[in-house]
Amino acid sequence: MRRLTTAPNLAIATLWADMLTQGGIDATVQRAYASSIAGEIPPDQSLPEVWVSDDAQLDAARTLLDQLRHGPTRHWVCPACHERIDGPFEQCWNCGALMPVR
Repeated sequence: MRRLTTAPNLAIATLWADMLTQGGIDATVQRAYASSIAGEIPPDQSLPEVWVSDDAQLDAARTLLDQLRHGPTRHWVCPACHERIDGPFEQCWNCGALMPVR
């Protein structure tokens, strides 16, 4: 069992572990409730951690987590007003037209 990364909070650590598990890598969250003793220990040591159960999957887990955290940027041009739309939006912010189906 090896530590993959430290997460900024429990919600993100749980999300990352779930996404890794769905990707076929057995991952767990450690130090999930250590934030309650943050005043007693250094704050960076009370953050939750994501651990991978199989040491052989550590590199694959790092790659998958990086892909999950830095997904592809998407952009499209509105067919009605020709505004460039960036991000996960499926509707033009300017005129309300829907993203064209590819």
